[in-house]
Amino acid sequence: MKKGKSRNKRKKTRSRLLWIAIAVIGIAAVISAVCVAGMLATKENAWRTPEELLVEYMDHIPKQEYEEMYAMLHIEASGNVSQEDFVTRNSAIYEGIEVQNMAVQIIAYDEEQMAVTYQTSFDTVAGTISFENEALFLKGEDGYKLVWDDSMIFPNLTSTDKVRVSTTQAVRGEILDRNGRVLAGKGIASSVGIVPGKVENREEAIAQIAELLETTPEAIEKMLSAQWVKDDSFVPIKTIPRVEEIELMKIEPDEEVLKEKERHEKLLEIPGVMISDVEVREYPLGEAAAHLVGYVQSVTAEDLEEHAGEGYTANSVISRSGMEGLFESELKGQNGCRIYIVNSEGKEKEELACILVQHGQDIQLTIDANLQVSLYEQFKEDKSCSVAMNPYTGEVLALVSTPSYDNNDFIMGLSSEQWTALNEDENKPMYNRFRQVWCPGSTFKPITAAVGLESGAIDPMEDYGNVGLSWQKDASWGSYHVTTLHAYEPVILENALIYSDNIYFAKAALKIGSEEMESSLTGLGFNEELPFEIKMAESQYSNTEGIETEIQLADSGYGQGQVLVNPLHMACIYSAFCNEGNVIKPYLVYQKDAVAEYWIPGAFSNETASRVLEGTKKVVNDSNGTGYAAHRDDILLAGKTGTAEIKASKDDASGTELGWFAIFTTEDTVEHPILIISMVEDVKGRGGSGYVVKKDGLVLEEWFSSN
Repeated sequence: MKKGKSRNKRKKTRSRLLWIAIAVIGIAAVISAVCVAGMLATKENAWRTPEELLVEYMDHIPKQEYEEMYAMLHIEASGNVSQEDFVTRNSAIYEGIEVQNMAVQIIAYDEEQMAVTYQTSFDTVAGTISFENEALFLKGEDGYKLVWDDSMIFPNLTSTDKVRVSTTQAVRGEILDRNGRVLAGKGIASSVGIVPGKVENREEAIAQIAELLETTPEAIEKMLSAQWVKDDSFVPIKTIPRVEEIELMKIEPDEEVLKEKERHEKLLEIPGVMISDVEVREYPLGEAAAHLVGYVQSVTAEDLEEHAGEGYTANSVISRSGMEGLFESELKGQNGCRIYIVNSEGKEKEELACILVQHGQDIQLTIDANLQVSLYEQFKEDKSCSVAMNPYTGEVLALVSTPSYDNNDFIMGLSSEQWTALNEDENKPMYNRFRQVWCPGSTFKPITAAVGLESGAIDPMEDYGNVGLSWQKDASWGSYHVTTLHAYEPVILENALIYSDNIYFAKAALKIGSEEMESSLTGLGFNEELPFEIKMAESQYSNTEGIETEIQLADSGYGQGQVLVNPLHMACIYSAFCNEGNVIKPYLVYQKDAVAEYWIPGAFSNETASRVLEGTKKVVNDSNGTGYAAHRDDILLAGKTGTAEIKASKDDASGTELGWFAIFTTEDTVEHPILIISMVEDVKGRGGSGYVVKKDGLVLEEWFSSN
C-alpha cells in the first residue's frame, strides 16, 4: 500500500516538473522573440539614410575610390553591372574630365519612393559642371543600396553614349622687337616618325634610325611600345630642322643644309620611316639673342605635375629661360576645352561644359633686332657682354652675351652629347654674362668724379701734381703702389679722364673717404636690385660690409679693389650725365610713346653731370683720349674706356684683363640716341680696352648708317 502511494506521488511530481519546464520554455521563447524583434528594429534604425549614403557615394568620386562606390550598389537593380565594367566606365569619364572639388546639396527625399533629389557641381578641365539629379535606393539585408545606371554620372547619359573631351590648343604669342621683327614665333620643322607595321628588319632599322637621329634604340622602342600605338600609327620620334628648297637653290648652299638634306634622304630610305611638316617655335636670331629670348621645350610628366591646374597638356610647350620664361603666362594663352556627350552614332547630344580658347598675347620689346645682331657679330668669338639703351627714355635696345648657343636646338631636342658639350665648354656658351657683375676698371672713374664733385671733395681745377707713373700715399702701404700709363700736365679732373689716370682717381677716392664713397654708391643703387624686368646681379663696392682699408679705397676710385658692377646698372648711371643728373629707369616692354621715368632722380646736380659729361666728351674727341678711335665727325659722342686687372693676388703677374668701353650720344636732339657698354674678358695682349673700342665703333657705324 505504501509502495503504490509512493509511485503515484512520483508520477504527480514528474508531471508538475514537465509543465513547469514547458512553461519556462514558452516564456523564454516569447522573451527571445521579443528580443529578436527589438534587435531588428534597432538595426533598421541604425541604418544610414539614403541622403547620407548619396553624399558618401559622391565623396568617393574625386578620390577615385570606384571599388568603394561599387560596394554601395544594389547589384541586381543596377542591371548586374560587373565591378570591372563599373570601374572602367566611371574612371574613364571622371578622370577624363578631371573632376575636382565635388559639392553635393540634398534638395528633397521621397521616403515612399526612396528617391533623393540633389544638386551637384564640380570643377573639370572645361570649367564647372552643375546639374540637378535623382538617385533611387532599395532596402537590402544590411541597409539601403543605390540603384545605379549611367544617368548617375550625367542625367542624360545612357549606357551607349560616350563623354568626349576636345581641346583647342592655344597659339603661343610671338616675341617681337621694337619694329615688329619676330624674335620668337611660328616656324616649320620636320617630324620624323615610324609606322611600325611597315618596318622591315626591325632591330637593324631602329638601330639605323637611332644613329641618324642621335638617340638610342631603347628610346625609340619605348616610344613604339606606348599603349596607343597600332601597326598603322605614325609614331613621332624626333623633330629635326626642315630642309628649305630655297636654301638648296643657292649657288653655294650652306654646309649644314647639305648635311641635313643628306640625313633626310637616308631616313626616307628606311621602310616605315615618314617625315612630315610640323609647326614649332622658331627663333630667327638664333645665337644672337638666345640669352635674351630664351627657349621653350615640350612639357614633361614632371612639368604637368608641378604645374597642375595651369592649363598645360601633353601637347604643350613650356618656357625654360629668358623672355619666354618671364612672359610665360601671357605668351601661353589658355587652351579651349569642351566636354560633351555623343550618342552611339557619334552625334553630339549635349554640351556639358566649355571654355573658349584664348590665344597667347604677343610681347613687343624695346630691343632693336639689327643692333642685337650687330653687337653679336662683332663679339661672337669673345667671352663678352654688351648692353645698349636710349639714355633719354630708358628703352633697352640690346642685351648680348657671347659666346652663345642656338636656342632652336632645344626645340629639336638636344642629344646627351650635345648637352654635355654645351655645359662642359670652357667658354661657357650657356652662361649669361649681361646678368652678372664685373670689375669695371676705368669705366668707374666718371662715377668717382661725380661722387667727388657732388660731395665737394674734388675741386675740378685742383692740380694734383705730376708724380710719375707710380705712386703710394706713404710707407704704410709697404710695397704696394698705384700705377698709371700716361704722364701729363696739369693733373686736373678733365685731363685725368682724358688720360685715364689711375693715380688721380686713387687720390680722389682718399679725399672722398670711405664713408662718403659707400653712402654715395648706395644712393646710386649699389647693393640694390635693379628695377628691371630681368633680374640682374647686384652691383657692390665691397665683398664685406664696407671698404676696410686705405688701399682698398684708393683702388676703388679707379674701379678696382672689390668694386663689381652690372653693365646695365653702369649704363643707367651714365645716363645721368646727359639727363641733368637724373638716373634713368631701364625698361624692356615696348611703349608706343616712350616716356622717361627716373630710377634715381637728382642723383647728381646738373652742374656735376655737365662737368663729367664734358670730360667724357674729351675722352672720345680729344686726340689724346683713350676712346678717340670711336670719334666721329658727324655726331658728338662721349664715353670712357676701362681695363680691369683680374689677379689672384696683388703680386700675381699671370692674371687676365677685362676690357670695357662705354659710349653714348650726348644730345637728345640726335635722331637715334644710343648708349652702349661692352665688356670683353681676356683682352690682355689683344689691345686692352682698345680692342673693345674698335668693335663698338663698327657697331655705331652700322647703327647710324642704317637708321
